[in-house]
Amino acid sequence: MLRRLVAGLAAIVLVVEAAVLVLVHIVLGRTTANQSMSIAGSDPDVMSKATYATGAGMGAFLVLCAVLAATTALRDRSPGRFGRVVLISGAVAHGVLGILSVVLVGWAAFATMMLILCLLVLTLTSYAARNGGNGGGEGDPGGDAPPLPPPPPFGELKPTSP
Repeated sequence: MLRRLVAGLAAIVLVVEAAVLVLVHIVLGRTTANQSMSIAGSDPDVMSKATYATGAGMGAFLVLCAVLAATTALRDRSPGRFGRVVLISGAVAHGVLGILSVVLVGWAAFATMMLILCLLVLTLTSYAARNGGNGGGEGDPGGDAPPLPPPPPFGELKPTSP
């Protein structure tokens, strides 16, 4: 139950973050276009369009991560290989952005980035732990596999060196 809640919460937070980032990039693009200033000879129209494109790309990536997290929550199964790669890259991106945001924006932005990073990592690790560490996969039966045998009691362990 907790796994589904965390994955669903991660999906909601990622959609909100995508909307905020797209809005910020729209404002930055319009500001750049209205200023009509060039930085080192750059064309202001190209800079504003690049800002729009960056915002759209970041928003699309975060929405993709949100869809994968929501799918994980609804199915209550580990995401497939592609889904894990996307969610891991989203977690890495939030870690890097968190490091940069503490210097550029402040501690509140850092805490927000780390919260989202924690939600993504907890989503990935809780489903991987549920499936015996194999992470599920596309062909995984999703819990129908027989469980691993328990480890031997402590007294039965033999030393490997004399």
